[in-house]
Amino acid sequence: MINVESLTRYFGDILAVDRINLDIRKGEIVGLLGPNGAGKTTTLRMLTGFLRPTSGSIRIKDYGIREHPLEIKKLLGYLPESAPLYHDMIVYDYLHYVADIRQIAKEKRLPRIRKMADLCGLNEVMHRPIGELSKGYKQRVGLAHSMLDDPEILILDEPTSGLDPNQIVEIREIIKKIGKEKTIILSTHILSEAEATCDRIVIINQGKIVADGTTESLKQSDSGECVVNVSLKNADLESVRKELTSIDGVLSVGRADDDGGGILNLRISCRSSADIRGDIYRKIKGTDWILLEFYRETQTLENIFRKLTREN
Repeated sequence: MINVESLTRYFGDILAVDRINLDIRKGEIVGLLGPNGAGKTTTLRMLTGFLRPTSGSIRIKDYGIREHPLEIKKLLGYLPESAPLYHDMIVYDYLHYVADIRQIAKEKRLPRIRKMADLCGLNEVMHRPIGELSKGYKQRVGLAHSMLDDPEILILDEPTSGLDPNQIVEIREIIKKIGKEKTIILSTHILSEAEATCDRIVIINQGKIVADGTTESLKQSDSGECVVNVSLKNADLESVRKELTSIDGVLSVGRADDDGGGILNLRISCRSSADIRGDIYRKIKGTDWILLEFYRETQTLENIFRKLTREN
């Protein structure tokens, strides 16, 4: 559906996007994650034809971005971070105006506007000025605008930026509904949103793709070891270390933090190829140590994101 090869963009001497390669299949919801200044918005603007690449190629279906920019734009719906709305127009008039610009056939305009109003939850505000709406409703109007001519691909730049938690959930549900029929690329800073919404996550840092895959595949490939946290009472570090490092698969045993109230908090690093929690428990059970807490750390998308985007 979308093929990107060696995509590069300079702003003067500043390299914003550095030789990105990306293939997106039809029907995927792809989340583009990265810190501020990573190159997310620049990448999306090149995909939509609003910015010309310095080098590299973008092909959408059978069209190249340099040779057929208008044909590509007809396939796309684009919602930038700040929705470009006319605040003095009422919602219905604005959507009718957009339908006219997009040259939607007159007999199809009203049914299409009604469908977008239902999908985006706009029926209650269709006859209110856009300027009087909350930011959440303005984002919904922007979504309706981007989908009015029924594009095959939807590109959303920070669609939930500045929204409250309830509005974020509402926009997320709308995106999930749309994703059943369309290919969607969205950028976001909200990691839980990407994890809940997207089929695939692409992490970009300093203009380069540093990770690409499902959330689960990123978690599994992120580290070659796992960590088990244990809290013990009536135990000293040296004795515990001597006992637990004798277990095959335990790499190291160290303090998790300073002891408090006679409690020894430990982080046990293990090879990830085997779950040895049972062996650790049996070792502890054979002593007079009192086990207060015992759990295995799980990798989170936030931890992976921080690790991959942390500057040296």
